[in-house]
Amino acid sequence: MSDQPPETEALLARAAGGDGAAWGELLTVHQERLTRMVQFRIDPRLRGRIDASDVLQEAYLEASAHRADYFRESSAVPLFLWLRGVVSNKLLELHRHHLGTRMRDAKRDLPLEARAPATSADGAPDALVAHLTGHITRASVVAARGEVRTRLAAALDGMDPADREVLALRHFEQLSNEEAAHVLGIQERAAAKRYLRALQRLRKILSDMPGGLTEVRL
Repeated sequence: MSDQPPETEALLARAAGGDGAAWGELLTVHQERLTRMVQFRIDPRLRGRIDASDVLQEAYLEASAHRADYFRESSAVPLFLWLRGVVSNKLLELHRHHLGTRMRDAKRDLPLEARAPATSADGAPDALVAHLTGHITRASVVAARGEVRTRLAAALDGMDPADREVLALRHFEQLSNEEAAHVLGIQERAAAKRYLRALQRLRKILSDMPGGLTEVRL
């Protein structure tokens, strides 16, 4: 934890000693980044039913229940990455709950154009497709939105899963190279190479879309 700012170090020390207020401040410090992660990762079919703040609230309750475990066993891991893991697990639970075969099909809650099937077990293509096409306004592309989404999803699904994930972590979650490497369990240099390769691949994919999605900022 030596890389943390002094004020964060002080909060960590207080929280490790059982200070609930310090723990609450630490959660607030990381809330914006975790909210961005949830907004990017949540299945498009659930966006009308689950709010990012609800996911974080449940995840924070879980994290607080295991706060002592973090300081006893995991304090070598930056708190943000530990919290991100808790939030990720909570989001997975909610996906399974709402999109499981025994539950009502959440796709009924979306307009027809948004009812895209999952393209991979990890869900990353869905999140990337939704993020990349959600703000397209050019008429020629909007008219072909369904085709764009289908082709983009297929192209992303054909990428190496690790490349696709490092792209999501670095570019859309805005994790540092060190943080992304930790999440993926690989060396920083390997993470950097994967990110550059994936970014080049994505740019090529976008340029090959109907009308060329050059308006998408990467």
